Amino acid sequence: MKFLSLALLGSAAAFSPSKSAETSTALNERISPLDPSIGVTAPLGLYDPLGWLDGSKDPATNFASFHANFERRRAVERKHGRVAMAAVVGMLFHNADIEFPGYLSKELGIRFSDVPNGMSGLFSLPLAGITQIFFFCGFLELAVWPASNYSGDYGVGYGRPFVPNFLEGDELKRKLDMEINQGRAAMLGIFGAMVGEAVTGQTLAEQVASGNMIGYGPP
Repeated sequence: MKFLSLALLGSAAAFSPSKSAETSTALNERISPLDPSIGVTAPLGLYDPLGWLDGSKDPATNFASFHANFERRRAVERKHGRVAMAAVVGMLFHNADIEFPGYLSKELGIRFSDVPNGMSGLFSLPLAGITQIFFFCGFLELAVWPASNYSGDYGVGYGRPFVPNFLEGDELKRKLDMEINQGRAAMLGIFGAMVGEAVTGQTLAEQVASGNMIGYGPP
């Protein structure tokens, strides 16, 4: 859909690697996941139309690095971006009819493959299934990825399962930029997919197959 296409075009631009160990060390010392420069990439640069990062409002640092609500806004943006990226991947897998084998509820005779694609799939789940999802998300929010941890760093490293890979310098800056920007693209993408489905009554895969992108095209 058009929203998804536009969002994907907005993915993060990579920063060039460090030219010297000195530069990398300096970057490593000052980079924090809460640094307002994270996510500031071409072509928009520092996009702050409401002036939340106006340096004049924070004379102590002249860049509002620790503005009253900035840390929370950044943490919310990062977490929503992570959830949206997982949602887009899940949507694409489900639209491709890739599901778990076996039963979702053997008692009710519901297989994973019986769950419809798109938003209607949520309303086809038994109440016990929705309850499990709710409590699992609550457990993650409170115990595994606590909302009180604004840094977004949960001590698991990056990139390789079971083998923490801790980044630094230019590579760390590039990866943090990528995460923020791709999270932004994913938030637009999943929102666009939901709007398109609400308008057309078709999932993203059905819209692509029929050429009916948000109502513009053959039915």
